[in-house]
Parts: sequence; C-alpha cells; structure tokens
Amino acid sequence: MQLAGRNIIVTGGARGIGAAVVSAYLREGARVASLDVLDENGQQLVDELTCRYPGQARYHHCDIADADQVAEVFADATGWMGGLDVMANIAGVERTAPAQDIGREHWDLIFDVNVRGTLHTNQAAFAHLRARGGRIINFGSAAGISGMPGAAHYAASKGAVLAWTRTVAQEWAAQRITVNAVAPMIWTPMYDAHRAKMSTEQLAEHDRHLASIIPLGGRLGDAERDLAPVMVFLASEGSGFITGQTLCVDGGTVAVR
Repeated sequence: MQLAGRNIIVTGGARGIGAAVVSAYLREGARVASLDVLDENGQQLVDELTCRYPGQARYHHCDIADADQVAEVFADATGWMGGLDVMANIAGVERTAPAQDIGREHWDLIFDVNVRGTLHTNQAAFAHLRARGGRIINFGSAAGISGMPGAAHYAASKGAVLAWTRTVAQEWAAQRITVNAVAPMIWTPMYDAHRAKMSTEQLAEHDRHLASIIPLGGRLGDAERDLAPVMVFLASEGSGFITGQTLCVDGGTVAVR
C-alpha cells in the first residue's frame, strides 16, 4: 500500500505497459484515472482490477493529441479523485520505415501523439499540481538516446520527450513538481505487432541482435515484473529528490558513458 490515498492519472492505460502500471497503482491503494482511446479494453480492465485490488479506478476516453480533450478529461478525473498527485504519460505510437521513405502522415501522427501529447498532458498536470507539488512521469525510449534504425521519426519524437522532461524538471522544481522519464525495453502488444511483420529470417536475426545488446537475459523485459515496481517508486514519496532523470529499464542496454 505504498500509494494509499494518492490520486493518479495514467494515459495509455488500456493495455500493455499502461495496463500493468494501472494494475500496480491500484494494488498499492491509489485512486487511478485510466485514459486511452481503446474504450472497450480500457473499461474492461478497470472493471476487472477494481474487483481485485484495494484502489479505486475509472476509465476515461482521451486522445492526448487533442489539447481541449486533455484539459476536459483532466478536470473531470481530478474532480472525481479530489485532486492530483501523479501523472504518468504512457500513451504513444510507433511506426517503422527507412528514413528516406518516411511520409508526412506518419511523421505527423507520431509527433501529434508522442510529442504534442506530452506537451498537453504535462501542461494539464502542471495546472493541477502547481499549488501542491507532485510527480510527472513521461515515457521516452532508448531510441531517443541511441537512435533506432528503421524508425527515425519515432526516435526523434522520443528524443524530444526526453529533452522536454529535462527542461521542465528545472522550470517546475520551484513548484515542487518532479518530472522524470522512463526509457523501457519491455515486451508489449505493440512489440508483438512489430514482430508479426517480420519474416522468419528477419525474426531470427532480430532475436540474435537483442541477445547481443541486452546484458540481462538477452530479451525484452516483462511489464509487471520489471517495469511496474519502478513506476510505483517514481509515484511514491521515496522519489521526491529525483527529477530531470531518464531511468533506463532495459536490462543494461543503455549504459552510462
């Protein structure tokens, strides 16, 4: 019950990493507003988890690329919870293509969700946290640190998220708001879809590559086992003197140089 009494908004909470984080927060006693555009998945998950865990949860439809929608949903969610202590912005999209073939449609989609979505959710959280302090947790990627051949637009968007996080952490420290990012290498439904596009030969080469770059185990981590405990820590009182950081939950792939 590390998060008992805490009011938390999680974007992208309907499946994958977001679902694992919503589950962990409820298990630790928090009130959670889960936001997503996958309404059936999101509502079903909340219904299941609230029967299982001590925390309370509600699902809200929210496209984080829409600033007006974000402001409205944040107001509704914080009204129900009675305030806001933590905002975890997990929602994101990924597309792959060689750099020379990236089209405007996919570039705009990725930046609308990953970058503008970060702007919208962080600004909305700031409006509710500025008087009392709190936690903002953004989602970056190793792609934003080391690059990602075949997904330059995704890597560029995550690089922007990490730069934004470092900057607003400095600006908002005066309001006692910590802002950190997580760069995970975690097995997700999005990753399953990515693997499904590969041929047998490509998949074998991909797995050999992962085995060579991930020191701990040679494969992507598990959301509930490897990432959720980190997210609980970042939402807790224990992380109060950490800000402007990118925590790489990646089995040692991105090492400090």
